[in-house]
Amino acid sequence: MFFVPLPKIFIAQTMQQSTILDVRGLTKRIGSLVLMDNLSFSLAEGHKVGIIAKNGAGKSTLLNILCDDEDYEAGSIVWRRDLRVGYLKQNPWYPEELTVMQACFAHGSKIADNMQAWDYEPRVKKVLTTLKITDFNEKIGHLSGGQLKRVALANIILSEPDLLVLDEPTNHLDLEMIEWLERYLQQTTMSLLMVTHDRYFLDRVCNDILELADHQVYAYHGNYSYYLEKRQERIDQRNAAAERLGSLYRKELDWMRRSPQARGHKDKYREEAFYKLEERAHNTFREDKARLEVKSSYIGSKIFEMNYVSKAFGDKVILREFYYNFARYEKLGIVGNNGTGKTTFIKMLLGLVSPDSGRIIVGQTVRFGYYSQDGMQFNRQMRVIDAVREIAEYVDLGKGRKLSAGQFLQQFLFPPETQHNYIYKLSGGELRRLYLCTVLMRSPNFLILDEPTNDLDIVTLQVLEEYLREFEGCVIIVSHDRYFMDKVVDHVLVFQGNGKIKDFPGNYTQYRDSVLSPQDDSVSAGDTTSYKRAKLLDETAGKSTSRPKSSTKERTPQQRRLSYKEKREYEQLERDIEALETEKSHIVNALSSGTLSVEDITAYSKRLPALDAELDEKSLRWLELSELAG
Repeated sequence: MFFVPLPKIFIAQTMQQSTILDVRGLTKRIGSLVLMDNLSFSLAEGHKVGIIAKNGAGKSTLLNILCDDEDYEAGSIVWRRDLRVGYLKQNPWYPEELTVMQACFAHGSKIADNMQAWDYEPRVKKVLTTLKITDFNEKIGHLSGGQLKRVALANIILSEPDLLVLDEPTNHLDLEMIEWLERYLQQTTMSLLMVTHDRYFLDRVCNDILELADHQVYAYHGNYSYYLEKRQERIDQRNAAAERLGSLYRKELDWMRRSPQARGHKDKYREEAFYKLEERAHNTFREDKARLEVKSSYIGSKIFEMNYVSKAFGDKVILREFYYNFARYEKLGIVGNNGTGKTTFIKMLLGLVSPDSGRIIVGQTVRFGYYSQDGMQFNRQMRVIDAVREIAEYVDLGKGRKLSAGQFLQQFLFPPETQHNYIYKLSGGELRRLYLCTVLMRSPNFLILDEPTNDLDIVTLQVLEEYLREFEGCVIIVSHDRYFMDKVVDHVLVFQGNGKIKDFPGNYTQYRDSVLSPQDDSVSAGDTTSYKRAKLLDETAGKSTSRPKSSTKERTPQQRRLSYKEKREYEQLERDIEALETEKSHIVNALSSGTLSVEDITAYSKRLPALDAELDEKSLRWLELSELAG
């Protein structure tokens, strides 16, 4: 069912007209793992919201909770009354005996019931055909996972809900379908809540971004480009605050170690503040950009050559007299619609599929690393660290440097606690990341990556992109992720079907610019501009901003005392901090009472994070002045 009943979730009798969803204090744990802790956000009517988070942070879990497919520990989820919600899951399901057409009439939509079948059926066929589903009588049980996802996408579009909830909608779509879906979502008046790794898609469709991080949610009122800019500002501020907090903690620690027996009443207050500061300092960390290092094996000047290769499956032609001589260090992208032979092409290169005619010559020094769409084969009862150690205890970085298996996993954003989890506990994206880790740690010099971006989070994609740009070897990437292709490849083979392949020297957007004009109805002149803007901003945001060190020598408490104005400020801060702590205690108790109205819950939930920020700021200032007070 795609129209989601919400029996466990309170439906608001009264709610602000523009608000269709209000989430307050949502908490979710899986075993000892905390996914969400007091998470709050709202969704306004007509807004298109993208959700961004690292793999394993709970993106799909959040969507499942909102659509009543999963339970949660605490919090409230308030929907506007009579809101119709359509949910596209990562792995949708229909009864296997249904035909494709029957499945599209089985979504429970009043639209299909109210319209005569002869009116509705042409719409169904048009959308299915756009998504390359042409056999309307095919049984659901005979479809591939990708075909089933496209049937489900067609179904949810046809049902025309008030709110679309989409989990990775671009997976299993080719470039033509993705761009069609972009235009549809740009033009629709339906509200949207979406999880996707496709950054161009985010930038062009969404006008709000929610980032799940540290068990909390950060809201950005803009598209993906805006999010990148503002997120970097937040990270820079957080890193600066962490440095300031660490410096202040070291000073207070030195004070604590001096003459404890001589402390007076004021000193006791400072001592209590120190312990709070110590706890914060231990729970605060700098957010540094991850970087992946793996040594590639030496690769000679002879890579591979395809000498007039042909391949067909019956009447379906994949290659026809194809010639290509691969250059050293070349980074090649392969694009094209589903079914044009991209995966067959790379399997021929790897020797997994034989050509009908012609020769494929591979250089003697070539050492392939192959990341395939269906290559993940793990014993799910093993721990993550043990699966990696089966391949190697240490990874050679070159120049005498080595990383242990655990250190290498940390480069792939697996912290020590996750390394000792069983593989069956990993999310789909974490499994993909582990698979990528096992491919790269074998030190290949020729990487072949078939749809590597599916299910990987944006943070991992940024790390992988940087690694591939600096990779001292050859790369072939088959992908529908336009952003990823633009960042990595410098040459594109476009599979156009029926054995026709276009050789284009440039990245995907340059190819797109070369074949589409501003007068083309399928694309506007500003589309590629937004692509380039998002790309440029991502590159800028990926670079950490360091503040210049001050040339002024820092003053110490021995050099000066509090001024009269600072003394008054110091005394006022004590009163302010006490009042803020009292207010916070009152709000926490009220939120736990279960007696508040929706309006009070909303107001208190908005006040609490602002209150914490104000307390932090005033507490740090009080400690700075207490250092001068002596």
